[in-house]
Formats: sequence, structure tokens, C-alpha cells
Amino acid sequence: MTPRTPARRTGADRAPGASAARGSASGVGRTPPTVVLHGATVVDSPLLEDGSVDAVAVQVAPARPGDDVLQPRTGTPEAAARYGIDLAELAERAGLTGAAGEAFTVHLPQPVGSSVVLPWAGLPARIVLVGVGDESPTALRRAGAALARSTRGLRRVAATVGAQTHHVVPAAADAARAVVEGYLLASYTVPRMASSSDDKAPAELVLLGRDAPEVAAAVDAARVAATATWLVRDLANTPSNVKDPAWMAERARRLAGRAGLEVEVLGPRELAAGGFGGILAVGAGSASTPRLVRVSWTPAAGPGRHVVVVGKGITYDTGGLSIKPREAMVPMKTDMAGAAVALATVLAAAQARVPHRVTAVLPLAENHVGAASYRPGDVLRLYGGTTVEVANTDAEGRLVLADALAWADATLDPDVLVDVATLTGAATLGLGKQHAALYGTDDAVVTGLLAAAERTGELAWHMPLVDDYEEAVRSSVADLRHVPVDRHIGGGSITAALFLRRFVGARAWAHLDIAGPGRAPADKHEVTEGATGYGARLLLDWLTRLD
Repeated sequence: MTPRTPARRTGADRAPGASAARGSASGVGRTPPTVVLHGATVVDSPLLEDGSVDAVAVQVAPARPGDDVLQPRTGTPEAAARYGIDLAELAERAGLTGAAGEAFTVHLPQPVGSSVVLPWAGLPARIVLVGVGDESPTALRRAGAALARSTRGLRRVAATVGAQTHHVVPAAADAARAVVEGYLLASYTVPRMASSSDDKAPAELVLLGRDAPEVAAAVDAARVAATATWLVRDLANTPSNVKDPAWMAERARRLAGRAGLEVEVLGPRELAAGGFGGILAVGAGSASTPRLVRVSWTPAAGPGRHVVVVGKGITYDTGGLSIKPREAMVPMKTDMAGAAVALATVLAAAQARVPHRVTAVLPLAENHVGAASYRPGDVLRLYGGTTVEVANTDAEGRLVLADALAWADATLDPDVLVDVATLTGAATLGLGKQHAALYGTDDAVVTGLLAAAERTGELAWHMPLVDDYEEAVRSSVADLRHVPVDRHIGGGSITAALFLRRFVGARAWAHLDIAGPGRAPADKHEVTEGATGYGARLLLDWLTRLD
């Protein structure tokens, strides 16, 4: 047996099985479960005999073309030998195909009588067979997610999933990152506000046979990215009777303060003095007054480029006087997901020590119905003086974004402006629920974001800014109309982007319409029901590679 290798722990230390969802009293700012790197393998790890591990997870891949036998991967034959069990035969009997996202738990029997000694005596009594598909990053994220869901409620799981047959960097590091990211993302559950909860905590994950510095760095990066996604989900899933603009602003202030970042909050008085006519109009019908929040990260080594991320922050959307159907209102607590993404991105950029200055701008308002509600036909004067004719009060997101983008352009001097918003149902009609609609005025920025989307699995599709559709935002009584009245043009996501483009000046600009992937009706792989957190990992990946 080889000497014991000290375990390398990532994240905050805590006892195995302790809940990962303690966080603050509000349920925001929770941390994913702990991941431990362990140099010993499934052959010689003492962890498998000390009683601290509840399950061992091993990997299987699909049969080769022309063959009908599942392919074992690193750790699976070794586990079979140590347990004295034909794991390949078990996998076949269970009907596994090796596809990414499959997981089957084998519950090993315990002996009856002291004279019976089974081959697996003293070893964890659960073996989880996990499909890894083609072992691409997407497949390994799905494998990690399946492992998380199949082991929820256990204390600690030791896994060979994603282990390579050779310790080649970056292959081993990339594989570990994908598995860990999938595991941490799928470990998330929506905070419960019930008086009691039987939610099962996610298990601590031990990666066997992996403790190289490059792997540790990759796992730490996965944890930063997953933590950002958890924050977006927590914020967006918080009920709107708790979460109003003031609450969001205070959460941003606290989280930024804890990270040592610069924070500025504009309240109703400052917004009125500054001429933020869009934010004020959208928030006028609610008893909860609007806010504008700025959070800034500046690296000590030099500012690099300055990227400003603006996120739509409608903490609840009734549609205003253009009121939504009841069913359409149910998920509207997540209509501030863009603001949550912007906040999580700047916090993660600081944690990852991104070499660029990053600023998040959060325009926050509640679109309600009240005596002071703005109306279709009103003309608003937005920040900087542009006048806008209102055609539909349920298209409020582009109004608050326009104010924030114009303010960022005029006062923050960004090199790149990016906005993120659950903006249009039209984007979901064209692209479904898995792709965001991506628009941009700078080819390099668009290319970089698309590459980041592919790497992270937060997919986006480059959409055109069709100049012929500009007539949709023309008005006879104001500088712009924010929603087309003539339905013959169509392209609702495109016309929304064309409207926003008017407020970014000459800046390099990209717009992510996340109305589709920002919410999910059910758990699937690393995506969780409700707010998905889409966008935080994509933007963080892009920022870390930005020249």
C-alpha cells in the first residue's frame, strides 16, 4: 500500500455531510458542498476503510462501435478488484448504456451471522455507476450532476469519475473541473421558507487519485464559477414579498462590502435628480421605490480593460397597466435574474482576481399597478435626455436598461458594455430554452462570448441587428418608441436589441437576452428548476480570457 496522501480541501472546511445551505438568514450567499482532492486511488485509499465514506462512484462509458460491452474507465476495474464484484456485469444488468448523465446505485448486502465474511467487508456499502459518455466537458458536467443527485443526503462520496488514464495537463485538470462544476451546480436546491425542512444536504465529494496543483487550481475555478451561479439562483428564487429593490440593493451592498469592493447606491431622490426617467416610471406604480446600484472591482496590478455589466433588475413584474395573465406572473420573481448575474459576475471576478476592471450596474424596480403607474402613450425622458414613447408597460426591462446603459456610457467610461436580461418572449420562440440570444456591435466581443458559451455549456446564438427593422423603434412624438406598434415586422428580440443599441454610444457592446435559459421548469443535468443562474459562468469565463 502506498503512503497516505494528505487530502487537499477546497472551499470552507466543515464536517462531512454538513449542510451546504446555511449561509445568511435570508438564504442568500450560501456555498456549495466541499470538494477534497485525494492522491490515493481506489486501490489504496485508506478513506474507503475508515468509515467516513458512504459511497464509491466509478465511471463507465458506452460500448465501442460494433461491440456491446460497456467500457470501463480509470478506477472501475480497480474498484471491481477491491470489492470482488464484476461491475461491468452489474452495469449491464441495470440496463446502463454509459451515456452521460446516467447513474445507478448498487446497494451491497450485509452479512448475516458472524461466520460470513463478504469480499467488501469494511468498504462503503454503496457503489454508484456513473455514465461519462464521450468524456467531453459537457458529458463530464452531466456525469458530475448525476452523481450529485444520486448521492444527496449522504455524508461523503469518493469518486473516480473524470479520472484520466494518464495525468496529462490540461486534460486531467479540465476533466476534474467539468465533473466538479456539474456536481456543485446540481447540488443546489431552492431555499425553503417552511417552518421545518427535510431537505437532504449534498455529500462532500472526494476525487480519488487527483491532487496535482493544476487539478487543484481547476477545481478552485469550478468552485468560484459554481458559487456565482448559486448566488444568482438564490437571489432570483427569493420570493418578491421579501425581495424588493431596497432588499436587492442592501444584499448587493453587503456582499460587495464583504468582498472589499466599491459600492454606490442611488435612491429615488438621486434618480430623480439624475434624470433616470425610465427607472422611475417603471417603479412608480409600486410602494417599493427603485434603486440603481454600482459595484466595482479594480485589480491591484492595473486596471486592464474596463468591462461594465448591466443587469435587468425587475424584482417583480405584473406587466403594469398592460397586465400579464395570471399564469405568466408566477415566475416573475426571477425577472431580476440579469441583475443577479451582473452582481455575481463582479464578485466572482474579484474572487478569481480577473486582471480587468469589472463594474456591475443594477437598475432595480418593481413593475406594479398603482395610481401612479406609467401608461401606454406616455413619453418618458431617459438619462441623457432621450425621449421614449411607451407602447406597452410590460416591456419595462428595456426602459430600465436604457437608463443604466446611458448612465454607464456617460459616467463610467467602459471599454466594453454588456447587458444581461430576461427580456423578450420572442427570444424563446426563436431559440427555445437552452440558448440565449446574443447581439453585439463588436466582432471580437461576440466571438469571445460565443467561445465562452461553448466552454461553459451556457449556450448562446449570435443574432443579427437588422437595420431594416429600425422603423420598429421610430416614433412620431418622441425620439424613440420602445415597442413596435406595427406587428408586421416581428423579430421582437431583435427590435428590443435595436432599441438598446441607441443608448450605448460608440462603445463595444453586447446584449444577452436570457429569457429562455434563465428559467427552467424542471431539473436537468446541471440545470435546476426555477432560476438557472445562466450567464454568470459564461461571463466569468469570458472575462478570465479577455485580452
